[in-house]
Amino acid sequence: MRNMNRRDFLLTTLPGPAMLLPQAPGKTSFQATDRVLLGKTGIRASRLALGTGFNGYNHSSAQTRQGKEAFDRLLRTGLDRGLNFLDMADLYGSHPFVKEVVKGIPRSNLVMLSKIWPRKEKWNEFSGGAKAEIDRFRQELGTDTIDICLIHCMMNNKWPAETARIQDELSELKQKKIVGAVGVSCHDFGALKVAAEHPWVDLILARINHKGGAEYSMDASAEEVAKVLQAARKNEKAVLGMKIFGAGKLVKPEEKDASLRYVFGNRLVDAITVGMMNPEEVNDTVARVAKAG
Repeated sequence: MRNMNRRDFLLTTLPGPAMLLPQAPGKTSFQATDRVLLGKTGIRASRLALGTGFNGYNHSSAQTRQGKEAFDRLLRTGLDRGLNFLDMADLYGSHPFVKEVVKGIPRSNLVMLSKIWPRKEKWNEFSGGAKAEIDRFRQELGTDTIDICLIHCMMNNKWPAETARIQDELSELKQKKIVGAVGVSCHDFGALKVAAEHPWVDLILARINHKGGAEYSMDASAEEVAKVLQAARKNEKAVLGMKIFGAGKLVKPEEKDASLRYVFGNRLVDAITVGMMNPEEVNDTVARVAKAG
C-alpha cells in the first residue's frame, strides 16, 4: 500500500435532457468514489469505474498500447483517489496490466468486472462457453473470483439463444461463487431492450449520453435509450453506463458536464465507466462527477 487513500478503499416519469430530477432529501454526498449498490447483486462499487478499453480491439486498447508505465500511473491515480471499480475485458488485453498494479491491495477492496468475447477471433480461442475463459481470466488477474462477468458486445435481440451455453456456464460459476454477477454489454437497441427484461441478466453495460444517436456511439436517441434504462432499473437490473462522453466526441467541459448531469440527474445508471487516458483525465472526471450530483 502506498498511502492511506488506497488502504481505506474500504426513476419515475422520465424528463428530457434539460429537465433533471431533484436531489433526494437529506442527500449529503455525491462523489465518484461513493460505494453504490449495483442493482440487486449485493456488490458495492465506486460510482466511477476505471475503464481500460478505450478503442479496444485484438486484445489491446488505447490504455494498454501506452505501455506498462503509463498504464500503471493511470490506474494508480484512480486507486489513490478512492476508485475501486475496474472495468476490463478479454478484448482489451488489460488483465495482466491490472494484475501488476493491484498487487498488495486486499481483494475485498476491489470490484473486478470483465467480459467474454462470444465469438472466435484471430486473437482468441473461444471455447463456446465460459468456464475455460473464466479460468484463464482468473490466472491473468491473479484472483480466485471475478466479481462481474459480462458477455461482450450484444449486437441483436437474438443474443439469448445465441449465447445460451455461455449463460449456462456463467450461471454454474455464479452458483459456485467463482463469479459474483452476470450480464451483457449492448451495442444494439434491440439487444438492450431484451436485456432490460431478461431474467438471467444482473447487470447491463449500456451506451448512454445526452446527445444520443449513432454519431455519439448510442444505440438510439437519448430519450429512447433512457426509457429502456429506466425500465431495466425498475426490473432491478444494475446499469453501468458507458460512452458517457460519446467515445471521445464530447470533449468540451460543458459537453462533459451536460452528459453527466443528464445521466446521473435522471437516475439512469447505478455507475458509469470512463476510459480515461492519463492522471489528469482521472482527476478531471472525478471532479466533474461531484458537480453532476
